[in-house]
Amino acid sequence: MDHVRNDEVSQWWRTSITEVKPNSIRLRGYAVEELIGRIGFIDMLWLLVRGDLPTAPQARLLESAMLGGVDHGPHAPSIAIARMAVTCGVGMNTAVAEGIGVLGDIHGGAIEQSMELLRGLVNDETSTGDLLSLGQDVFERSQAYGGFVPGYGHRFHKRDPRSPRVLELASQAAQEGVIDGKFVHMAQRVEDAIAAVKGKPIPMNVDAAAGAVYLELGFEPPMGRALLVLSRSLGVIAHAWEQSGRKERIKGPVPKSSDYAYEGPAPRSLIDR
Repeated sequence: MDHVRNDEVSQWWRTSITEVKPNSIRLRGYAVEELIGRIGFIDMLWLLVRGDLPTAPQARLLESAMLGGVDHGPHAPSIAIARMAVTCGVGMNTAVAEGIGVLGDIHGGAIEQSMELLRGLVNDETSTGDLLSLGQDVFERSQAYGGFVPGYGHRFHKRDPRSPRVLELASQAAQEGVIDGKFVHMAQRVEDAIAAVKGKPIPMNVDAAAGAVYLELGFEPPMGRALLVLSRSLGVIAHAWEQSGRKERIKGPVPKSSDYAYEGPAPRSLIDR
């Protein structure tokens, strides 16, 4: 009976990632002490998620795409919330958790949605037609995302300064045979198709650029959001740490002198009632 119970316990969690025994830690079969000092952080990420090690060009391209999402200043809720959390007296772990906790479907999730859109367009043969047809297809698909084309346009930048550099590196990688290039090409075609339909350009942002790279490297759309969370964590940590050194207490989203719009009932009294 004890043997049955022990067997049940040992099978409760099953993983092909980590094997831990007394005095031994192996990650995907590699002894951790062999990995330390021999591979980089991005290599380790790829190894843990994918099960093997990337080539050097693959690792460089992945790292380049991830760097674009590291930080966007206190304009970004994920950064602002982490800073506010620190002023409330919480530790770094809580501040970081609070910041990345708001990376949902709207703030941060667009990269996953953009990857879904691009993959669907590449897999759909009807997307190979003229730009107007492609644009109409894109806007029809965008209804699933509230009418917004994920990965295009930016509330702060007229042209996201990160996208051209990511696309440049991705194009170089395609020329060198590191990636196929079909998702990067589609991301650029969608930008042209949107302009053809709208009559004005709506440039792609870093979500579409990085998302196209992640697809090229074989990552699934949900992993796009995970990679954004990982990269944005660096910015959240930096801002939370900076704020912790300022010794400011309980800073809200706006200064105390700022007003806000109250839309409730006029002043009333329970006693008069």
